[in-house]
Amino acid sequence: MSAPGAVAAPAAAATRLPRWWPLAAITLLAALLRLPTLGLQSFWYDEAFTPVHVLHPSLSATLHSMVHTENSPPLWYLTAWVDSRILGTGAFALRLPSALAGIATVPVAWGICRELAGRRAANLCALLVAVNPLFVWYSQEARVYGLFILMAALAMLCFARALNSPTGGRMALFAAAGSLAMLTHYFAVFLLIPMVLILLLRRESRRTAVWATGVLVVVGLALLPLISAQGGHGTQWIGQWPLSERIEAILQYYLLGTSGEPLGHGVQALVLLPLLAGAGYGAWLMLDIAPTLRRPRAGGEGEDEESRRARRGSGAALAVAAGGVLIPLGLAAAGADYLAPRNLVGAMIPVTALVAILVVSPPTGRWGTALAATIALAFLMITVDVNLSPRLQRGNWQGVASAIGPAHGSRAITTVELGSAPLEYYIPPLHNLRPGSSAVVQEIVETGYAPLRESAAQPPAPGFHLVSRSNVDGLITYRFRSAQPVAVPEAVLRGHVITLAHPEVLVAPGTPTVAP
Repeated sequence: MSAPGAVAAPAAAATRLPRWWPLAAITLLAALLRLPTLGLQSFWYDEAFTPVHVLHPSLSATLHSMVHTENSPPLWYLTAWVDSRILGTGAFALRLPSALAGIATVPVAWGICRELAGRRAANLCALLVAVNPLFVWYSQEARVYGLFILMAALAMLCFARALNSPTGGRMALFAAAGSLAMLTHYFAVFLLIPMVLILLLRRESRRTAVWATGVLVVVGLALLPLISAQGGHGTQWIGQWPLSERIEAILQYYLLGTSGEPLGHGVQALVLLPLLAGAGYGAWLMLDIAPTLRRPRAGGEGEDEESRRARRGSGAALAVAAGGVLIPLGLAAAGADYLAPRNLVGAMIPVTALVAILVVSPPTGRWGTALAATIALAFLMITVDVNLSPRLQRGNWQGVASAIGPAHGSRAITTVELGSAPLEYYIPPLHNLRPGSSAVVQEIVETGYAPLRESAAQPPAPGFHLVSRSNVDGLITYRFRSAQPVAVPEAVLRGHVITLAHPEVLVAPGTPTVAP
């Protein structure tokens, strides 16, 4: 009678899935959301600026351009330079490092919550990072932010491991990961400050944390000359954006992604509601544990111990998230204003860890599971919608360039500043017309987006007339021609850009010009 049972038990054990299968499935999902559509969208200004103005065949020339045109540390530019030497400067090639960083962030996020609260929170945290539209967006952008998210997550994972067991080896890994994060983005320091303080304030970790803190301080001081040389290039727009709107955008970015504004406040509220409900319910259980939740499990481990671990983990995640958001906010209020929502993407990792811990780490039961699934599904639907809806994607400057056609010497193109680098990338070898000079052209193409100037359809100079108007996913092009070449001053071309935005004038190398 006992033989069948003895055979059935090993058979059941053999068919049981390994414990790591949820993480493997979630990581595969992250790859499927990032890689197949990596080249779907056009480069926008910042992405196109990198291959046009920063990347050069020489590494020294690339680093020189980084110092004089960019406002970030060197690690991502070194990565982009190596990538461009191997794979070229196409959209897929330049975005691939960000995509790989975004995929790698998923198991790192899993490890963070596994250290802080346990396996259930780890699975949810990994899932949210895999499908969140903000993380997917920056996994498909040829800029620093995807790598910044990964390095911020690595630093937090090493911090969590050092928090649980402050050995010399773990503290060395924390110092190394924190240094790499600072070499990727300057805002990493705001995440590291609460981590360092927590490790220094705990008696168990103070001794080993002192020298790790010293390493981070040395790396930070070494970056000061670079920060001074870069001088805040290209950050003037931040101060022109009202601080209250930027604070509102931080929440919008996390819930809907950077392009989610057209979805409206209604969709944002629908995503926010289950997130607040799950986090609020979990926080209530943590702060007001009922006596029935203190009963020990059948396996022997007390339920209260699991709750205490979740409380400690949520406190650590909250401290890191607060440092990453509130310190830049305080500096902005004090006058050192570099608070752009995209600079806070690294802080969204501890935010996601906190949400995951609150939603599922306490005994929230079926409600917690249902709310977790709702949050993940909402994020996934928005991410898929971005791939299907041009209105949620980057401006289609590649389509505009295709409509304009190849560069030639009898044409001038006026565009908004955000269109100059993409048009230079997609229509080589365009370049800016020298200020004060005149271009001798028979065709003037004006590009921009709504709202348009009232004079948009009027000829930019005598002798020209409108021959066509096109709309490429919201980017508008007017084409004017004259019967013979006309010398049009740069100031006239610049003053007739069709959009109420800073104008640029582009011409091909062979365009005849008249010096001022």
